[in-house]
Amino acid sequence: MKPAFWARRAHKWIGLVIGVQALLWMLSGVYMTVVPLQVIHGDHLAHVRGEPLAPVHDRVGVDVLAARYPGLQSFRLKRLLEREVYDVQRGPERFLVDARSGERLPRLDRDGAIALATALYQGAGEVARVEWVTRAPSEVKTRPVPMWAIHFADRGSTTLYLSPDSGELLARRHSLWRWFDFLWMFHIMDYEQRTDVNNGLLRVASVIGLAFGLSGVWLLFYSFGQRRRA
Repeated sequence: MKPAFWARRAHKWIGLVIGVQALLWMLSGVYMTVVPLQVIHGDHLAHVRGEPLAPVHDRVGVDVLAARYPGLQSFRLKRLLEREVYDVQRGPERFLVDARSGERLPRLDRDGAIALATALYQGAGEVARVEWVTRAPSEVKTRPVPMWAIHFADRGSTTLYLSPDSGELLARRHSLWRWFDFLWMFHIMDYEQRTDVNNGLLRVASVIGLAFGLSGVWLLFYSFGQRRRA
């Protein structure tokens, strides 16, 4: 049999093998280029306002903090729900301290989490559900637990994840982000963690795709050669 026969057969079967994945690459790529990254990140749905802190002389000083909380590694002054607090890091611990009294504040409770999420939220929906999360779902699997999940009843099913220890906004999640994450899984062919862009399956598919393209180029030149001889 002529080499062109085998090239055509190889091109056909390789196309069948890689065609579905190539379509998924293109569909996911279109989504990633059409929807702006800042929209995917949910910057329009919630953001932390950098309000300036007025100079106040009755805040607790560094020496008092260090004496009261031995092993203090770092701290940061910030405003949380109209209250000035120190965000303190001590070993694996992270907690809030009242900037005026120096007293350690309790973890953010349910009402506090709702108030904070409502203050951060920029959408039009109401709070639909509040969840105390001790096992992180896949969409925030890298964030520390426990955390508060505040779900809003808006078009994007927005969820804000808050740290009860620091009051930090850990993540914003909504439907466009979830679609992005779903398509990203197919794009990089990591169906478990959705983070490995250099996995074996993706490398194999890339090699097969290259073979498909090269066989097509060979057939193209062969076809032009046949026409010239005819």
